[in-house]
Amino acid sequence: MRTRSLSLVTRVGALAVTFVLSAAVARAQESHAPTAGATTGATSPAHAAEAVPNAVTGAEVQHGTATPAEACGHHGDDFILPHITDSHCIDLPYWKVPFTKAVALPQWAPIHVGKYAIDLSPTKHVVMLLVSALLCCVVLITGAQAHKRHSHAVGRPKGFASGIEAMVLFIRNEVAIPNLGHHGEKFAPFILTLFFFILFTNLLGLIPYGATATGNISVTGMLAIITFLVIEVAGIRANGIGYLNTLFYWNKELPIYMRIPMFVIMSPVEMVGKITKPFALAIRLFANMTAGHIVVLALIGLIFAFKSYLIGTAPLFMAVAIMMLELFVAFLQAFIFALLSSVFIGLIREGAH
Repeated sequence: MRTRSLSLVTRVGALAVTFVLSAAVARAQESHAPTAGATTGATSPAHAAEAVPNAVTGAEVQHGTATPAEACGHHGDDFILPHITDSHCIDLPYWKVPFTKAVALPQWAPIHVGKYAIDLSPTKHVVMLLVSALLCCVVLITGAQAHKRHSHAVGRPKGFASGIEAMVLFIRNEVAIPNLGHHGEKFAPFILTLFFFILFTNLLGLIPYGATATGNISVTGMLAIITFLVIEVAGIRANGIGYLNTLFYWNKELPIYMRIPMFVIMSPVEMVGKITKPFALAIRLFANMTAGHIVVLALIGLIFAFKSYLIGTAPLFMAVAIMMLELFVAFLQAFIFALLSSVFIGLIREGAH
C-alpha cells in the first residue's frame, strides 16, 4: 500500500505541470482576447484613444511608459476589484505604506492566427497557477522521497511524509476508487491531481499578496473541460461502441413505435446532460471562491468606512470569522471537485461492467 501511494504522489506531481499549462493558456487567451475593432480594423488607435481617454495600451505596458497602477488596472480607492479580478501586475511586499508594490508583468508580442491575435502574456492568475503547480511538485515529490527514506529507516513514514500519505490514501481509497468502479484505480492519479492542484490554488488566495486563480471562470472552465475530456475518453475506452448509448437514447426494451419518439425526445436531453456536468463543476468552484473573497473584502472596507476603532472591531471580527470559513471552503471545494469528477467517470464506465 505504501509503495503504491509513493508512486501516486510522484505521478501527481508530474501531472500538475501539464494541468497548469492548459489552464494558463486558456486564461491568457481569454484575458487578452482582442476587441471587435482590433480584429476587424474598423477602429484606429487614435479613435480608440479618444473613446477611452485614460486607457492604457499594451504598448505602454510593454515599453514601461505606463505607471504600475495604470498597468495593473488600479483605480483610485477601489481596493476590492483588484483583489478578485485578473490584471497585468502582481503585488509584492514593500517597506512603505501600504506595504505593497504593484509590479507590472512582461508583455509579449501576440501570436497571429488568421485575423485573430492571441496574447499569451502572463497575468496575475497565470502566475498563481504556475506557483500552484510548483507547490504541487515540491510538496508531493518531497513527501514521496521522505516517505521512501523513512520506510527504509524505521519501516514506516513519519512527520510530514505521514501527513501526505494520509491525504493521498484518503482521496484514493475513500473518494476515487469507490466511485470510479471496476479497475478504476488507474484514474486515481488524475483525481489526486485535481484535488491537490485546486487545493493549493485556493489556499494561495488566502495569503497576503496572493490571488485566487480559481475565482476566475476561465480557469475553472478549463479545469472542467479537462475533466470532461477525461470522462468521455474513459467512457469510450470502457464501453467501445456502446459509448453511443450515452449520446443517443435507444431503449431496446420498448416497442419500436415508442422507441423512435423516445429517441427523438430523450437524445437531446442526454447530450445536454453531458454539458451540464462540466458546467456545474466550473460554476460551483468559481462562485464559491469569488463570493467568499467579496464578503471578506466588503467587511474590511467597512472598517475604513466607519473610521472608528470602536465600531470597526465588529466588521474586523466578522472578517476573521469569514476567513476561517474560507480556509474550510478551500479544502471543501477541492474535495467536492475531486469527488464529483470521480463520480462522473464512474457513471460513464458503469455500462461496461
